[in-house]
Amino acid sequence: MSTDSRAVPDAAELALLERLCVDVSAQASRFIRDERPDRVRVAETKSTETDVVTVMDRASEELLHGLIQAARPNDGILGEEGLDVTGTSGLTWVIDPIDGTVNYLYDIPAYAVSVAVVVGDVAVEGAWSPVAGAVADPSRALVHHARRGGGAWTVTESSTRTSSALDQVARLFVSDEDRLARTLLATGFGYSADTRARQAQVMTRVLPAVRDIRRIGSAALDLVRVAEGSVDAYAESGLHPWDVAAGWLLVEEAGGVVTGVERHPARSLTVAAGPALVDQVRELFL
Repeated sequence: MSTDSRAVPDAAELALLERLCVDVSAQASRFIRDERPDRVRVAETKSTETDVVTVMDRASEELLHGLIQAARPNDGILGEEGLDVTGTSGLTWVIDPIDGTVNYLYDIPAYAVSVAVVVGDVAVEGAWSPVAGAVADPSRALVHHARRGGGAWTVTESSTRTSSALDQVARLFVSDEDRLARTLLATGFGYSADTRARQAQVMTRVLPAVRDIRRIGSAALDLVRVAEGSVDAYAESGLHPWDVAAGWLLVEEAGGVVTGVERHPARSLTVAAGPALVDQVRELFL
């Protein structure tokens, strides 16, 4: 973990930031679920024709921006859809308004809203880390959340509407699996044909080494699954900060490790698992 302890907010502010992550992600979660049109319109494509931006992506990001700026006007914001804000506080909100857009487009119930607060320079790999975050799962009406040093937790979406203590459903803990051959591994694939071809080659050595593979279609939810122990590990290349920021913190606060080629999550590789398994999985992808 690369967090500079001098830059981390104090315990009281961390608790406030965590609660705000929960609140804004839950509001965006309700919005994209409850206001989803019968036919979701594609606004444009991003990197390739298979990488889509929906009208609801844009609307969800605008909602998140408004909520964050109203509460924290001095903080920066970095988001997938490019509505970035330069802050002065030293804190940056890293947001993905709909993680798993293709699932959302096809009404497959595996998409999320990811919201995190990070310290450090998010433009430089290895120079930043999350200190508070939440991943809202609209299809399950749950919000998974954490702050640095506070553990990882799940709450019901409905409990976020009140100002009282959050209705904790469960504390999250990573799997204690330590054998690669028994590992249920989540992964994902990029959108460009060249990237997919390379990833397919990697899978030829990964598949025989593990119990099985799961491709859920949302990096944020893959990391949640690691944090809650419903998969043993996750590995993927090509990820951006908004894909991993909140889930990274959830995994670490659930007792896991998030790493990569240079021992920090990056575009080249992100691996998440329990301490006894993470290096075995990492070696498969190097």
